[in-house]
Amino acid sequence: MFKINIQLFTSQGPAAVEKLSQLGPGIFLDLKFHDIPNTVKGAVKSALELPGVQLLDLHALGGTEMMRAAEQARDEAKLSKSAIVKLLAITILTSMDNAALRGVGIAGPPSRRVVQLARLSRKAGMDGVVASPQEVRAIRRACGNDFLIVVPGIRPGATSGSAGGRKGKTDDQARVATPAEAIRAGADYLVIGRPITGAPDPGAAARSILAEISSALPRS
Repeated sequence: MFKINIQLFTSQGPAAVEKLSQLGPGIFLDLKFHDIPNTVKGAVKSALELPGVQLLDLHALGGTEMMRAAEQARDEAKLSKSAIVKLLAITILTSMDNAALRGVGIAGPPSRRVVQLARLSRKAGMDGVVASPQEVRAIRRACGNDFLIVVPGIRPGATSGSAGGRKGKTDDQARVATPAEAIRAGADYLVIGRPITGAPDPGAAARSILAEISSALPRS
């Protein structure tokens, strides 16, 4: 699946979705909607009209009514079962650590707030959440096996350890893990960008990551 974020969408608009959808894989439209319920409902309605979109996200911190408005927009679109778009709620951005949360007035460690937001998202009708690899196991315990968990902050070679990964000098991700760690924790989807696009040999980097993913998948 291709992920289209706000940087590409701001630059190229819906044309980016149309062009990439023609290549075959589905689209994760990563626009992170966060506004009053009626505005988010309209944004979701427009997003659902774009080709190839399979995942669409919005901020759980927008609250229950905002998330329910997004679900209502999807219901009103009357999509066929094969074209249904999964709605994801972003919990706490993977760039935020304890100090960053305190700076915006949110008390407690990220792990506690993430699980709280995941429960709220499930209750509001979301199909899953976007969360760091550090919280996958706790979300799975709290929300069940049928709740999607999409995991950014994937860094091959990183070591999450008991206290969580640490961001490097040129990396703004605070809570990271390797692909294998995230899969073994129970992630459904991994978001992998800069480890490939920023590598000297992107093709080789992608193949190495795929090999690591394959090695971590359960054997039938």
